[in-house]
Amino acid sequence: MTARIELSALDPGYDLIVVGGGITGAGVFREAARSGARVLLVEARDYASGTSSRSSKLVHGGLRYLKNGQWRLTLESVRERERLLDEAPGLVEPQTFLMPIYAGRKPGRWLMQFGLRVYDWMAGARRSRWLDAPAARAAEANLADDGLLGAMVYEDARTDDARLVLRLIFDACADGGTALNYVAATLRSENGRVCGVRLRDAVSGCERDIEAGMVVNATGAWAAALPGAPAAAPKLRPLRGSHLLFSPRRFALRHAVSWLHPQDQRPVFAYPWEGAVICGTTDLDHREALDTPRMTPAERDYLLAGLAAQFPSLKLGAGDVISTYAGVRPVVDGGKDDPSAESRESALWRAPGLIGITGGKLTTFRVTAHEVLRAAATERPRLAPESARPLFASATPVASQRRLYGRLGAAAAGALLQQVPGEDLRTIGETPWTWAELRWAARHEQVVHLDDLLLRRTRLGLVIEEGARALLPQVLAICREELGWDAQRCASEEQRYLACWRAQHAPLAA
Repeated sequence: MTARIELSALDPGYDLIVVGGGITGAGVFREAARSGARVLLVEARDYASGTSSRSSKLVHGGLRYLKNGQWRLTLESVRERERLLDEAPGLVEPQTFLMPIYAGRKPGRWLMQFGLRVYDWMAGARRSRWLDAPAARAAEANLADDGLLGAMVYEDARTDDARLVLRLIFDACADGGTALNYVAATLRSENGRVCGVRLRDAVSGCERDIEAGMVVNATGAWAAALPGAPAAAPKLRPLRGSHLLFSPRRFALRHAVSWLHPQDQRPVFAYPWEGAVICGTTDLDHREALDTPRMTPAERDYLLAGLAAQFPSLKLGAGDVISTYAGVRPVVDGGKDDPSAESRESALWRAPGLIGITGGKLTTFRVTAHEVLRAAATERPRLAPESARPLFASATPVASQRRLYGRLGAAAAGALLQQVPGEDLRTIGETPWTWAELRWAARHEQVVHLDDLLLRRTRLGLVIEEGARALLPQVLAICREELGWDAQRCASEEQRYLACWRAQHAPLAA
């Protein structure tokens, strides 16, 4: 339960200030707050509004990295996946993958089996297996049938990426940290050392200077653009990954399916997620504005061509897409010709009073956070991370409440069940969200704009046709009650939200 506070309520100084409210900044903030240090996180827009709400939403070891010989990254990712599955049930959940194998096509069965044996060994459990062709057809009836030999089955995990970020931030606040969204930071320096930040609140327009023992630049793809930052950030190669979403009524899947795209042999996938089906992803140099990434028609056609090759009987077309999203990965430029060959390793740099961190993977955010805090501890020893402690306080509610407890944490989920009327626990349409979650988010989770509520606190704007436009009267009624919005504010927020959805998430015209 974290109310948004005014700049005037902040302390004059903090041991650590984290700039950037994506998965990397949230991970650093969470681990630092547990140390007992005074920690502040600020985000210029909404939490997770950049790359961290626009990922493929998979917590995975990365078979592709294993293929490329990145053994350490794969092992690190597999171990973090296992740890998150154990510590965050209901938020990070197992996801079964099928990779169909065809005569005369890559990958072959034996190569896949070898790679998956290594994958299983890294996880410490045997989970992969072979399905013959009849069993593969029974598992997913719409697979392309010509030349089908069978399918390899393996396990990874899925999450709601934005919700993972929010859980980290709000758990850190419960441990004594302070977080503010819609607050932009400019670094301040004295005698060649970063000594704090100048903050500007986009909601109130207020400004205030805050001192800091150490500042972390965790702004991801925006790392080199942080005002006042020393020019020490590595050269980034922003790469865009775009995704299509479908209604399960049109594209029904029981498992995740992964295959190699016939045009370039890049791995693509489709899987059921939060009441929709996601298909992704592309991996292209992004040369447009970072703040408003958008799928291009060529990317849509590429993904549709991949779907046509793997699910030809469905005849999926542009008219079947209910929404799209694109995110920009902050990849360190390694000079590779192929964007997909660039390493997903994180990169850390230092200047007096400042630590910068960018790159990395959603799955390994904890490892990245520890790297940052170990570097910070060389000057501020109390910031040293405690690697043995679980990241999340585990809870064992009844099975029907597993999802709610995973998304909110035990304290917030328990309070929600006590505070929100029972009738609000009904789900919204065919989605897994409830009206209670939406009301709780408006009441307690620093919602400033309608898109915060529909695109990040919940994902209703992605998984319901037309951005959940038909639900807006009910949603705005909750905003009037919980946020005190009058009719004029509701109208302007509806206009803002729909403009945002059309610009970044609406299906592209066929």
